[in-house]
Amino acid sequence: MKKIEVRVLRLARDLPLPAYHSKFAAGLDLRAAVPADAPVSIAPGGRAAIGTGLALALPAGIEGQIRPRSGLALEKGVTVLNSPGTIDADYRGELRVILANFGSDAFVVERGARIAQLVFAATMQAVVLEVEILDETMRGVAGFGSTGTGRERQTD
Repeated sequence: MKKIEVRVLRLARDLPLPAYHSKFAAGLDLRAAVPADAPVSIAPGGRAAIGTGLALALPAGIEGQIRPRSGLALEKGVTVLNSPGTIDADYRGELRVILANFGSDAFVVERGARIAQLVFAATMQAVVLEVEILDETMRGVAGFGSTGTGRERQTD
């Protein structure tokens, strides 16, 4: 398994650093850095940006992806709204997680609660080339959900 070095600035000194919870886990758990005396309540249908008390310095060519925790999604109906959220290698601000409550009850975010996962992935940038025409494919211009339906264009 390939490892990368990620520099972490802990803005909330009382919270633990992100950690993997099994040998082959893909995601580090992110914790809520809301004030201990002021938990955040997210009403059903509501959303909130929750700070993690962390800032990162990622290597060039690596992005951080903020993803939901499956247990919160299944048990509480709470997910990361812009999933996956992207952390660019040149961003140095506090990581914040946009949580959305699709459950039927208010969800209370308390300090130190595990709210999301952070997964790292390699990135690349494209060289954008404008053209007058694109090459033909069997699918052609068939839209969303059109693969495997038998409606693909047939060409010999």
